[in-house]
Amino acid sequence: MHLKGIVWTLGVLVCLFAGGMMFPALVALYYDSGHADQFILAGVLVLILGISMVSWAGEAPKQLGHKDGFLIVALAWVVLSVLGAIPFLTTGTCKTVVDALFESTSGLTTTGATVLTGLDNMPHAILFWRSMQQWLGGMGIIVLAVAVMPLLGVGGMQLFKAETPGPVKDKLTARVTETAKVLWLLYLATTVMATIALKLAGMGWFDALNHAMTSVSTGGFSTHDASVGHFSSLWIRGVIVVTMILGAVNFTLHFMALRNGFTLRTYLEDDELMTYFKWLASIILIVGVLTVSSGKGEWNEVVFNIVSISTSAGFAVSDYGLWPPATSLFFLIVMFVGGCSGSTAGGMKVVRILLLFRQGIREVRRLIHPHAVLHVKVGNKSVEGSVVQALWGFFALYIVCFIVIAVLVAMTGVDILTAISASAATITNAGPGFGDVGPASTYAMLPDTAKAVLMFGMVLGRLEIFTFFVLLVPEFWRK
Repeated sequence: MHLKGIVWTLGVLVCLFAGGMMFPALVALYYDSGHADQFILAGVLVLILGISMVSWAGEAPKQLGHKDGFLIVALAWVVLSVLGAIPFLTTGTCKTVVDALFESTSGLTTTGATVLTGLDNMPHAILFWRSMQQWLGGMGIIVLAVAVMPLLGVGGMQLFKAETPGPVKDKLTARVTETAKVLWLLYLATTVMATIALKLAGMGWFDALNHAMTSVSTGGFSTHDASVGHFSSLWIRGVIVVTMILGAVNFTLHFMALRNGFTLRTYLEDDELMTYFKWLASIILIVGVLTVSSGKGEWNEVVFNIVSISTSAGFAVSDYGLWPPATSLFFLIVMFVGGCSGSTAGGMKVVRILLLFRQGIREVRRLIHPHAVLHVKVGNKSVEGSVVQALWGFFALYIVCFIVIAVLVAMTGVDILTAISASAATITNAGPGFGDVGPASTYAMLPDTAKAVLMFGMVLGRLEIFTFFVLLVPEFWRK
């Protein structure tokens, strides 16, 4: 493990993050809405910290090992979440350190859980900073650093492996740097197109840009207390639904479709994506029938809310906590499944659930044909047994972490429904839950201890469990 290499890399990330704080300052100056000074000061302080870290570490590391990569990624989410809380405190947006940390962690991990109210009258700079944090966290500021590190004399393959959400398909290009650049260009292009589409659908430019950033990142922060429910336009809701789905699709598919001339065939031939669409359609149909037949919701609300939760965005157009009780169970299931691997979505990822299901089917078939050679496949490719075993380990750890977080939150005095749904909503990075943390509420009333536990859950979900737990193994720290 290379300590100075780790500090140097974190220093570069901190410097990039400091640059990001300048954008809300520009927004404040443009709208003359205040807080420009606080963002500039915060950016300068964070920049000084980053430069100090780089200076102390000296020259850029020649290479980073896999241990370095795991530690850098884990530390980056914690360090950047802490630094991102500074503007919330200096501007007086959050009254306590815990609330500021909660809002920042939720933003950077694209969870979308919030402790803030009064968004409709909040200064533009604060709203933009919340959205920008989610946008940076969506694809991962780590990947951005991978794209620029070669210019500074260091590669980033180990970082890329540790950061990219979910099982990753074949590399898009020969070099990981080029891959990171391609992913960010696609991410940026999708954001720009979504902004324009939302403007054409009836939003103002500021709302359009903010919702484009938080929908493509599947983060879910809005500029209004009523979330997307503030806008009655079906066109606006439709654009956000499409953008959320684009964000929840494996970005390598977007690249391959682009390379093949914008053909739908690339998407239609992907096993995981087709499974995701079938799963989504089934849940929408079931929840829709239960909700619409009871007179408690409309089809457009069902489609939007289900897509929002399945992509872990967390937007809402109505309080689905008031829908028939059975629908709450489907929402929880949808949270855990999440979106596709290699996307900005949270959850366990569709491909993992698909593989576990097919492994179960294989075991049943083995009982009937004990001597047959049976394979678990995704598409036309067989999956190695070691991968399936690792998935079972991931699944077990994920569920155990969910239970532990729920128990710890309940021990702070929170009711059981709120504790369970808050645990699920944070570890899956979905945002709103049920009970006191439903789509019509915030996390503000929870005890500080519960908020701290849920912050841990957000980071744990963003790191996809293994990246954190590998740090707890004694062998990791041995030479």
